[in-house]
Amino acid sequence: MERFARTADAIAARAGKLEKIAILAGYLGTLDDADLVAAARFFTGNPFAARDRRTLSLGGRAIVKVAQRVWEFDDGALSAAYRAAGDLGAALATLVRAPRDAMLFADRLTPALLDGFFGDIGGKNASKRREAIFERILRACDDPQAAAYVVKIVTGDLRVGLREGLVLDAIARAFGAEQTAVRRATMAAGDAGAVALAAKHGTLDELRVAYGTPIGFMLASPIAYAQTYKELDGNDWIVEDKYDGIRAQAHVRDGYAQLFSRRLNEVGASYPEIVTALPGALNGDAILDGEILAMREGRVLPFRYLQARLQRKTVDEELLHDVPLAYVVFDLLALGDELLIDETLMRRRERLADLLTPNGQILLAPFERVEEAIAAGVNARFDAARGSGHEGLVLKRSDSPYAPGRRGKWWLKLKRELATLDVVVVAVEWGHGKRAGVLSDYTFAVRDGPRLLTIGKAYSGLTDAEIATLTPWFLEHRLPPERRREKGRAHEIPVEPSIVLEVAFDIVARSDLHESGFALRFPRIVRIRDDKPPEEIDTLARVKEIYEAMLDRGGLSS
Repeated sequence: MERFARTADAIAARAGKLEKIAILAGYLGTLDDADLVAAARFFTGNPFAARDRRTLSLGGRAIVKVAQRVWEFDDGALSAAYRAAGDLGAALATLVRAPRDAMLFADRLTPALLDGFFGDIGGKNASKRREAIFERILRACDDPQAAAYVVKIVTGDLRVGLREGLVLDAIARAFGAEQTAVRRATMAAGDAGAVALAAKHGTLDELRVAYGTPIGFMLASPIAYAQTYKELDGNDWIVEDKYDGIRAQAHVRDGYAQLFSRRLNEVGASYPEIVTALPGALNGDAILDGEILAMREGRVLPFRYLQARLQRKTVDEELLHDVPLAYVVFDLLALGDELLIDETLMRRRERLADLLTPNGQILLAPFERVEEAIAAGVNARFDAARGSGHEGLVLKRSDSPYAPGRRGKWWLKLKRELATLDVVVVAVEWGHGKRAGVLSDYTFAVRDGPRLLTIGKAYSGLTDAEIATLTPWFLEHRLPPERRREKGRAHEIPVEPSIVLEVAFDIVARSDLHESGFALRFPRIVRIRDDKPPEEIDTLARVKEIYEAMLDRGGLSS
């Protein structure tokens, strides 16, 4: 793992994509088969292949517990290291020392050996076994950087500036394979390790669509609500409603269906009626993209109804009746063993229409063609979508391929901010990655009489210079630990409520997460309100007014 760590450090130190690809390709080309499979997976940030549904089940608390047992440091040392690094792996690397009770025969840790250990760690109800195996892994890490990257792999956060696409480009370069062939093979197999091995041995065309392995979701880039849309010039577009539901990918094969979330987790148990209805609505095996909506008698219900179904392991008959669901399908990624991501959107929609027979719970998303000459009509179409209970619109180029995990100009999402609120910062947290070493995560509150009640948390909107200026101020105005909020996070730092921010958001939702009883969806900091004292921030009553008005306009609660 020392070479893996040195390679990862070299990649992190380079800003250019081509440099990163070249370094990784050079490393991958030197590995034997077993190390190649493991290292390729690890560089995508995953301990297992995407098609492997196992998890390590090692949380931060367990990682720290085992590390303290091996390297004998106290909580104070870890806290200081974490503040300096902003990353658990990097923080623990500074605390690595030779274990006092070192084993006589230590393992020489390689990617393949680490992969084998991970295979033994997985599983449920085996916390002592997991910790024992992880302890053996850490004892084999006599190199601090190797230890850092072991922890980063375990937490799924490598932080070297590599996306999966760059790893695939490095695999192609290492073994002289076509980039398109490598990417298609990855979409089919769902395993960068298997693809790397196939590229090495020239067998990429033997990999087939792996049902049960989620494909990365194609993403839409946001555009601002306006009177004209230059982004639409020169191309043919279709427009669809942007649904206020749960994005889900469906895999249907041999009469059996699975549902995967945006995070590529299998979530079918939460939506059993969708899983049951899917096979009967299709005349073949397929991978679909769509949105799960709460819907009764053809009317979309507010998102708050769906919240009752999130992450449910079991769903009783009463809940099935109270929160009826529909799965609205808008794309076709695979048909049988044929991967369709390189076909145009219109061709995929044509094949989807031939494949799917809508019923009460499985629906085909309607769409309209948008010609350049009538682009001004987009706003009227937007208002109609909002009036029907949707978030806004998605505009898609009719010739677009399906680009998994990418956000480009093929798909555009049009939404409009609901409102802004003036709020006060009551707690802060250290940032991560490029913002390690600065306080960049702000929890904010509205006023309810003399009380300040939290309503959200924002990470974006301020410049690096503004964050750098605010950090020393927050450190100088920390509150004592006893002033920590009851619902605050462990790493949260309570601060004097003096910094007022204007925050924009899309939707207000009822929520038990914050003390106000509400949460803002997609909050973004608009500006620092130096002109406004904390006594003049918005109130809980104002939040309730916005919430009630939003419901009156169509129930866009989320």
